[in-house]
Amino acid sequence: MQTPVLFTKRGCPYCSAAKAYLDKQGIAYQEKEVRSDPAALEELQEISGQTKTPTLVCNGEVLANFGTDELVKFLAERAAK
Repeated sequence: MQTPVLFTKRGCPYCSAAKAYLDKQGIAYQEKEVRSDPAALEELQEISGQTKTPTLVCNGEVLANFGTDELVKFLAERAAK
């Protein structure tokens, strides 16, 4: 499995919750903070068609603008494959 990429925005409570969940589960990820990195924002738009965060890219699949419950389900479905 490739290292997931998590697009975040500083101050976003959903982003903080997503990072806390991934950290608690011991899931390594690369964070790209889009407010301070214009290239990351452009990449986020290309990948997901929008600018909302958090957005997770995992093995080419995209989970955009999600809450922790959606993240748990997304990861569980991919772990079962």
